[in-house]
Amino acid sequence: MKEVKNNLIGVIVAMQEEVEELRRSMQNRTEQKIGFADFYKGILNGVNCVVSCCGEGKVNAAFAAQSMILKYNPDAIINIGVAGGLRDELKVLDVVIATDAVQHDNDTTALGNKRGYIYRLDKVNLKCDEDLTNLLVKSAKESNVNYVCATIATGEQFIDTAEKKRALAKDFNAAACDMEGGAIAHVCALMNVPYAAYRSISDSVEGTEEEYLRKMKQASDDSANIFKNFLKNYKKAYNL
Repeated sequence: MKEVKNNLIGVIVAMQEEVEELRRSMQNRTEQKIGFADFYKGILNGVNCVVSCCGEGKVNAAFAAQSMILKYNPDAIINIGVAGGLRDELKVLDVVIATDAVQHDNDTTALGNKRGYIYRLDKVNLKCDEDLTNLLVKSAKESNVNYVCATIATGEQFIDTAEKKRALAKDFNAAACDMEGGAIAHVCALMNVPYAAYRSISDSVEGTEEEYLRKMKQASDDSANIFKNFLKNYKKAYNL
């Protein structure tokens, strides 16, 4: 992202647990509901932000992303929150910063396409904005978390077994899986809006649903804290 035109960053999370810390920390907050999606606009760490809690799933995420772009016209959209880990070396509360997004449940291989192929965009991997990603890396370092930069895979399913997780890692060279990021990246690519993402790991490769439920709140809070550091670095980088 080379230029800040509207001095507004968009943030999309999936669950209420992921939005609470950001909503509480926001100054001059106003709230609006568009359809089912909640939008909170205000100031976080000196940066104008609009935050949406979209609900789980690709359609919900795409709706929130499109609504945010049309209503608020943000300079960029960042997707944050929790995700499942796909690599054995990733532990709970580690962070995956997206280099790109894929949609692992897009499957038109019967028509000769690669798995994950997206029509109109004519690609599988949706690249994240390099400048924003570099700021996220800096912010993760400052937050003292273990992180990797890798693909995040999105699909309309909760990946709940080690076998499925390792298969996604192999098929897409992905490090984390979620149910929203690829759809948000898809909308941003269609609308020419810079996109970046990171996820805090809430369940490991061998993890269970019980581990996810137990660690989700802490992973969500860690994700919000990294974003606050990102805003500090974003403000400095763009002289806001």
